Amino acid sequence: MVKKRAVILLSGGLDSTTCLAVAKSEGYECYAMSFNYGQRHKAELLAAERIASSFGVKEFKVIGIDMDGIGGSALTDESIAVPEEGVEEGIPVTYVPARNTVFLSLALGWAEVVDADDIFIGVNAVDYSGYPDCRPEFVKAFEVLANIATKKGVETGSLCIKTPLIDLSKADIIRAGVALGVDYAETVSCYQASDEGEACGKCDSCRLRKEGFEAAGQADPTRYCV
Repeated sequence: MVKKRAVILLSGGLDSTTCLAVAKSEGYECYAMSFNYGQRHKAELLAAERIASSFGVKEFKVIGIDMDGIGGSALTDESIAVPEEGVEEGIPVTYVPARNTVFLSLALGWAEVVDADDIFIGVNAVDYSGYPDCRPEFVKAFEVLANIATKKGVETGSLCIKTPLIDLSKADIIRAGVALGVDYAETVSCYQASDEGEACGKCDSCRLRKEGFEAAGQADPTRYCV
Protein backbone atom coordinates (compact mmCIF):
# COMPACT_ATOMS: atom_id res chain seq x y z
CA MET A 1 0.00 0.00 0.00
CA VAL A 2 1.45 3.36 -1.06
CA LYS A 3 1.63 5.87 1.80
CA LYS A 4 0.30 9.36 1.25
CA ARG A 5 3.13 11.78 0.57
CA ALA A 6 3.78 15.35 1.62
CA VAL A 7 6.43 18.00 1.06
CA ILE A 8 7.31 19.77 4.30
CA LEU A 9 8.91 23.22 4.33
CA LEU A 10 11.54 22.81 7.04
CA SER A 11 13.53 25.85 8.17
CA GLY A 12 15.03 24.18 11.23
CA GLY A 13 12.97 26.42 13.50
CA LEU A 14 10.36 25.67 16.12
CA ASP A 15 7.25 26.00 13.95
CA SER A 16 8.41 24.07 10.90
CA THR A 17 9.76 21.25 13.07
CA THR A 18 6.40 20.96 14.80
CA CYS A 19 4.80 20.91 11.35
CA LEU A 20 7.01 17.98 10.34
CA ALA A 21 6.08 16.15 13.54
CA VAL A 22 2.38 16.68 12.79
CA ALA A 23 2.77 15.35 9.25
CA LYS A 24 4.61 12.25 10.49
CA SER A 25 1.95 11.65 13.12
CA GLU A 26 -0.72 11.76 10.41
CA GLY A 27 0.99 8.96 8.51
CA TYR A 28 2.64 10.89 5.69
CA GLU A 29 5.79 9.86 3.91
CA CYS A 30 7.67 13.15 4.30
CA TYR A 31 9.90 14.98 1.85
CA ALA A 32 11.57 17.88 3.66
CA MET A 33 12.77 21.00 1.83
CA SER A 34 14.96 23.79 3.19
CA PHE A 35 16.35 26.90 1.51
CA ASN A 36 19.73 28.56 1.49
CA TYR A 37 18.32 31.90 0.40
CA GLY A 38 21.01 34.32 1.54
CA GLN A 39 19.92 34.47 5.18
CA ARG A 40 22.28 35.90 7.80
CA HIS A 41 23.30 32.53 9.16
CA LYS A 42 23.38 28.88 8.11
CA ALA A 43 22.89 27.40 11.60
CA GLU A 44 19.21 26.86 10.82
CA LEU A 45 20.12 24.75 7.78
CA LEU A 46 22.34 22.51 9.90
CA ALA A 47 19.49 22.21 12.38
CA ALA A 48 17.07 21.33 9.58
CA GLU A 49 19.39 18.59 8.35
CA ARG A 50 19.64 17.09 11.86
CA ILE A 51 15.88 17.30 12.36
CA ALA A 52 15.11 15.74 8.98
CA SER A 53 17.42 12.85 9.83
CA SER A 54 15.94 12.34 13.30
CA PHE A 55 12.42 12.20 11.87
CA GLY A 56 13.45 9.74 9.18
CA VAL A 57 12.17 11.72 6.22
CA LYS A 58 12.13 10.01 2.84
CA GLU A 59 14.31 12.73 1.30
CA PHE A 60 15.79 16.06 2.38
CA LYS A 61 16.75 18.85 -0.01
CA VAL A 62 18.40 22.23 0.46
CA ILE A 63 17.62 24.55 -2.45
CA GLY A 64 19.77 27.60 -3.16
CA ILE A 65 18.02 30.90 -3.94
CA ASP A 66 19.71 34.29 -4.29
CA MET A 67 17.16 36.34 -2.34
CA ASP A 68 19.93 38.44 -0.85
CA GLY A 69 20.44 39.61 -4.44
CA ILE A 70 17.28 41.70 -4.18
CA GLY A 71 17.75 42.62 -0.51
CA GLY A 72 15.06 44.62 1.24
CA SER A 73 15.12 42.62 4.48
CA ALA A 74 17.17 42.60 7.67
CA LEU A 75 17.46 38.84 7.23
CA THR A 76 19.24 39.08 3.87
CA ASP A 77 20.88 42.52 3.91
CA GLU A 78 23.68 43.03 6.44
CA SER A 79 23.26 46.82 6.17
CA ILE A 80 19.79 46.58 7.77
CA ALA A 81 19.93 45.89 11.49
CA VAL A 82 17.78 43.19 13.07
CA PRO A 83 15.51 44.96 15.62
CA GLU A 84 16.22 44.09 19.25
CA GLU A 85 13.87 46.44 21.07
CA GLY A 86 10.67 44.39 21.05
CA VAL A 87 8.15 43.07 18.57
CA GLU A 88 7.52 45.63 15.83
CA GLU A 89 4.11 46.92 14.85
CA GLY A 90 3.03 46.43 11.24
CA ILE A 91 5.22 44.67 8.69
CA PRO A 92 8.76 44.58 10.13
CA VAL A 93 12.12 44.91 8.41
CA THR A 94 12.67 41.17 8.95
CA TYR A 95 9.98 40.45 6.35
CA VAL A 96 11.69 38.93 3.29
CA PRO A 97 9.90 40.09 0.10
CA ALA A 98 7.91 37.22 -1.48
CA ARG A 99 9.79 34.57 0.52
CA ASN A 100 6.89 32.21 1.22
CA THR A 101 5.58 32.64 -2.30
CA VAL A 102 8.95 31.52 -3.68
CA PHE A 103 9.31 28.70 -1.14
CA LEU A 104 5.84 27.32 -1.80
CA SER A 105 6.39 27.52 -5.55
CA LEU A 106 9.47 25.33 -5.32
CA ALA A 107 7.74 22.97 -2.89
CA LEU A 108 4.87 22.76 -5.38
CA GLY A 109 7.27 21.73 -8.12
CA TRP A 110 8.79 19.01 -5.94
CA ALA A 111 5.32 17.82 -4.93
CA GLU A 112 4.57 17.21 -8.61
CA VAL A 113 7.82 15.29 -9.06
CA VAL A 114 7.31 12.98 -6.05
CA ASP A 115 3.52 12.74 -6.56
CA ALA A 116 2.62 14.39 -3.24
CA ASP A 117 -0.84 15.89 -2.82
CA ASP A 118 -0.03 17.92 0.27
CA ILE A 119 2.47 20.63 1.20
CA PHE A 120 2.95 21.51 4.87
CA ILE A 121 4.05 25.00 5.91
CA GLY A 122 4.35 26.23 9.50
CA VAL A 123 2.77 29.65 9.03
CA ASN A 124 0.90 31.06 11.99
CA ALA A 125 -1.61 33.92 12.18
CA VAL A 126 -1.61 34.34 15.98
CA ASP A 127 1.94 34.65 17.37
CA TYR A 128 3.54 35.84 14.14
CA SER A 129 5.67 38.84 13.24
CA GLY A 130 3.27 40.73 10.98
CA TYR A 131 4.28 38.96 7.77
CA PRO A 132 1.60 39.17 5.04
CA ASP A 133 2.61 35.76 3.66
CA CYS A 134 1.69 34.02 6.93
CA ARG A 135 -2.02 34.84 6.68
CA PRO A 136 -4.83 32.39 5.82
CA GLU A 137 -5.77 34.59 2.84
CA PHE A 138 -2.36 34.04 1.31
CA VAL A 139 -2.47 30.28 1.83
CA LYS A 140 -5.93 29.96 0.29
CA ALA A 141 -4.91 32.03 -2.72
CA PHE A 142 -1.77 29.95 -3.27
CA GLU A 143 -3.75 26.71 -3.07
CA VAL A 144 -6.04 27.99 -5.81
CA LEU A 145 -3.00 28.85 -7.91
CA ALA A 146 -1.48 25.41 -7.28
CA ASN A 147 -4.53 23.66 -8.68
CA ILE A 148 -4.80 25.77 -11.84
CA ALA A 149 -1.12 26.22 -12.68
CA THR A 150 0.25 22.66 -12.48
CA LYS A 151 -0.23 19.41 -14.39
CA LYS A 152 -1.11 17.58 -11.19
CA GLY A 153 -3.57 20.24 -10.13
CA VAL A 154 -5.33 20.36 -13.50
CA GLU A 155 -5.57 16.58 -13.75
CA THR A 156 -6.54 15.80 -10.14
CA GLY A 157 -7.46 19.04 -8.33
CA SER A 158 -5.96 17.41 -5.26
CA LEU A 159 -3.16 19.76 -4.25
CA CYS A 160 -3.57 21.09 -0.72
CA ILE A 161 -1.52 23.53 1.37
CA LYS A 162 -1.64 22.25 4.95
CA THR A 163 -1.23 24.79 7.77
CA PRO A 164 -1.76 22.84 11.02
CA LEU A 165 -0.38 25.70 13.17
CA ILE A 166 -2.29 28.57 11.57
CA ASP A 167 -4.67 29.21 14.48
CA LEU A 168 -2.40 28.19 17.36
CA SER A 169 -0.55 30.41 19.81
CA LYS A 170 3.18 29.80 20.22
CA ALA A 171 2.43 28.10 23.55
CA ASP A 172 -0.09 25.79 21.88
CA ILE A 173 2.42 24.93 19.17
CA ILE A 174 5.02 24.02 21.79
CA ARG A 175 2.54 21.90 23.74
CA ALA A 176 1.58 20.06 20.55
CA GLY A 177 5.22 19.47 19.65
CA VAL A 178 6.12 18.20 23.12
CA ALA A 179 3.22 15.75 22.92
CA LEU A 180 4.63 14.52 19.59
CA GLY A 181 8.14 14.11 20.99
CA VAL A 182 9.80 17.15 19.39
CA ASP A 183 13.21 18.00 20.86
CA TYR A 184 13.15 21.78 20.67
CA ALA A 185 16.78 21.96 21.78
CA GLU A 186 17.63 20.90 18.22
CA THR A 187 15.75 23.82 16.63
CA VAL A 188 17.12 27.25 15.72
CA SER A 189 14.65 30.15 15.49
CA CYS A 190 16.86 33.21 16.02
CA TYR A 191 17.15 35.74 13.20
CA GLN A 192 20.85 36.23 13.92
CA ALA A 193 22.05 33.00 15.50
CA SER A 194 25.76 32.28 15.86
CA ASP A 195 27.48 29.70 13.67
CA GLU A 196 27.01 27.27 16.54
CA GLY A 197 23.26 27.90 16.62
CA GLU A 198 23.25 30.04 19.76
CA ALA A 199 20.35 32.52 19.87
CA CYS A 200 20.69 36.26 20.50
CA GLY A 201 17.70 36.33 22.87
CA LYS A 202 16.77 39.83 21.66
CA CYS A 203 15.16 39.63 18.21
CA ASP A 204 11.41 39.25 17.59
CA SER A 205 11.73 35.55 16.92
CA CYS A 206 13.64 34.94 20.16
CA ARG A 207 11.13 36.98 22.15
CA LEU A 208 8.13 35.11 20.77
CA ARG A 209 9.88 31.79 21.38
CA LYS A 210 10.78 32.68 24.97
CA GLU A 211 7.24 33.84 25.71
CA GLY A 212 5.86 30.67 24.16
CA PHE A 213 7.84 28.34 26.39
CA GLU A 214 6.91 30.38 29.45
CA ALA A 215 3.20 30.38 28.57
CA ALA A 216 3.31 26.64 27.81
CA GLY A 217 4.88 25.92 31.21
CA GLN A 218 7.86 24.28 29.54
CA ALA A 219 11.55 24.79 30.23
CA ASP A 220 13.19 26.77 27.43
CA PRO A 221 15.95 24.54 25.95
CA THR A 222 17.31 27.31 23.69
CA ARG A 223 21.06 27.96 23.83
CA TYR A 224 21.66 31.71 24.11
CA CYS A 225 24.76 33.76 23.33
CA VAL A 226 24.18 35.92 26.42
